[in-house]
Amino acid sequence: MSITPTQIDAFARFLDDLQRRITDALAAEDGQPFRRDVWQRDGADGGLRGHGVTMVLKNGAVIEQGGVNVSVVHGATLPAVATEKRPQLAGCAFSALGLSLVIHPRNPYVPTSHANIRLFVARDGETVRAWWFGGGFDLTPFYPFDDDCRAWHAAAAAACAPYGAAYYPRFKAWCDRYFYLPHRGETRGIGGIFFDDFHELPFADACAFTQGVGEAYLAAYLPIVRARKNTAYGAREREFQLYRRGRYVEFNLLYDRGTHFGLQSGGRAESILMSLPPAVRFEYDYQPPAGSREVHLADYLKPRDWLTPPPSPTPDNPR
Repeated sequence: MSITPTQIDAFARFLDDLQRRITDALAAEDGQPFRRDVWQRDGADGGLRGHGVTMVLKNGAVIEQGGVNVSVVHGATLPAVATEKRPQLAGCAFSALGLSLVIHPRNPYVPTSHANIRLFVARDGETVRAWWFGGGFDLTPFYPFDDDCRAWHAAAAAACAPYGAAYYPRFKAWCDRYFYLPHRGETRGIGGIFFDDFHELPFADACAFTQGVGEAYLAAYLPIVRARKNTAYGAREREFQLYRRGRYVEFNLLYDRGTHFGLQSGGRAESILMSLPPAVRFEYDYQPPAGSREVHLADYLKPRDWLTPPPSPTPDNPR
């Protein structure tokens, strides 16, 4: 169970480096740099202590708003959202290290993307009571392309493959369950992978797995951005994008455990709520036109096997 400060520090350094590489690559794609916001919490108000770097790009040519956050924080007591499934840890102090990002592109044909990786350590005094990793990445298209969906899931499967064939289907199904809006009866997007409370491997292997998931995000997302960012669109596509962003807001505020954990633990509100889109539209009882690409999105908002190739065209199935 015991882990060393050196292991924790190494993971923190990895997060800093991954943040730099992701923001450098996305800034190069956009043509505009991210704003760097360094913050520190001393715990003097009885809340968290720690530090972090929030990187935000606003009003870019490709990215309307995106943020890539790294934080290393320590708290006196785990908040309720973290002990729902671990009641034995109630009252423990904790450390939480993580990278979290959300990218809201300008072009409606470029999907919104989300990723995070994190490490939690729960302590009773100087004794480590538990540690676990979590993370994943998921994709939220407004105008989906099957090739993009397959490539995204292929990257997720490749990140899991070195650790066994069971991980991708398990974490893909977990993602489908987690990023689900029960009051709408639909998933947030086409999913990816999601995992939490991950400690079944030795620490070094669990850490390497989690780092590999973080590495896979950029390799999966950049080709989609490059393929779709110059697609022509008009007011209709933009209005639909803003409408569908409303679902993103609903999920993040109602169901997202990371948002709840950050707010319950007294985290930095600006960094936590950075995940919300910069512009959004709500419309009562919206119904997309029959036969439109907009109505077609509903076909993608339910779990699907994206790794099995589609059937080959035949005279009976011209596709």
